[in-house]
Amino acid sequence: MNFAAHVKTLAHLSAALVVAGMATGVAAPAIAATLSGAGSTLVAPLEADWNTGWHSATGNSVSYSAVGSADGIAAISSRLVDFGASDAPLTAAQEAACKGCVQIPWALSATAVGFHLKGISTLKLTGKVLAEIYLGQITNWDNSQIRALNAGVKLPDLHIDVIFRSDGSGDTYAFTQYLSDISHTWAHKAGYGTAVSFPTGVGGKGNGGVTAILTNTNGGIAYIAASYLLQFGGLGAAEIANAAGNFEYPNLKNITNAADSVHTTPASNALSIVDPPKSAKIAYPISTFTYVIVPKDTGKSSLLTSWILYALTTGQEFGNRIDFPRIPSIVLKRAESTLASLT
Repeated sequence: MNFAAHVKTLAHLSAALVVAGMATGVAAPAIAATLSGAGSTLVAPLEADWNTGWHSATGNSVSYSAVGSADGIAAISSRLVDFGASDAPLTAAQEAACKGCVQIPWALSATAVGFHLKGISTLKLTGKVLAEIYLGQITNWDNSQIRALNAGVKLPDLHIDVIFRSDGSGDTYAFTQYLSDISHTWAHKAGYGTAVSFPTGVGGKGNGGVTAILTNTNGGIAYIAASYLLQFGGLGAAEIANAAGNFEYPNLKNITNAADSVHTTPASNALSIVDPPKSAKIAYPISTFTYVIVPKDTGKSSLLTSWILYALTTGQEFGNRIDFPRIPSIVLKRAESTLASLT
C-alpha cells in the first residue's frame, strides 16, 4: 500500500487503540506509579499507544508532554522529568549538560514532505529541488524543475508557501541533515540541527502546528512527521528521490530499507539513516530513529526499565498503524544492553 492509500485507510480508523490481555509476566503493582517525560512530537502518537498498553499490563502510567526534541533534552538535563525523547541524537555539549544520561533508540519512523495543492495528489521532488525551495530560490509550483519531475501533472501557477518548525525539533534535524547532504549551498547557508535559521517561510510549533498551517494553506509545503501526515486525508505526501535515483514514499517498507543500512551501532547509540547509500534501493531518504534519554544513575531505574523495555518489545507491535516499523534486531540488542546499565 502506498502512502496516499494508507492515508485514506487511516482516515477511517479510530484514534483509540484498545490493548487487552497483554502477556508480559509483570504483575500490576499494589500502588500504581507514574513516570513523567517530555520531548519529541514525532514519537508522541506511538507513546500514547505504549502508555495504554503498559498501563494495562502493569497499572503504571506515563505523563508525556510533546514539547519538541530540544525542550525534551533540556527538561531531562534539568531533571524536570524522568525521561526525555528526541529524534536527534545528543550533541557533545548536550551530553555533557545532561550529566550521566544515556540515549536509547526506541522507535523508527520518518519525516515526510507534505504538500497542499488542490486537485493534486501526487508529487515527486528531489533533494536539490527541496533545498532550492527552502532557500527561496524556487518560488512557484509551475517552476520548470518541478514540472520536469512531474510529467503529466498539471502544476498550478501558484506561489510556494514554505512552512517549517519554529521550535527545536528532531524533524528539523532530519530534514536539514538531508538538505545539507544533498546541497552544498544549504549546508553553507543554513546547515543542520534541531533549529536552524530558515531563509524563507513561516514557522509552526510542533508537528501539530505545522500540520494545521499546511492544512489551511493551498500552495503550502512542510516537513512533518509521517504519523501526523497520515491523519489528514486532504494533504499529500511527496515521493522523494533517494541515492539510488528512485522516488519513494515514507511507507513502512521504505523506512525499514533505510534502517537496514545500519550494520554496527556505536557506543553512544547515535544513528543516522538520512540519505542512505545507493544499495538501499527503496529507502525513503528522510528516515530517522528516535531516542529516549534517561539518567544512568536514577532512583527510578526499575520503573524506567519496565517502561522502556515494553516500548522496545511489545510496544513495537503498535507501530505499523501509524508508520513506525520495528527497529532492527541489531539496534534492539544494543538498546537492551544500554538499558541494562541503568542503576
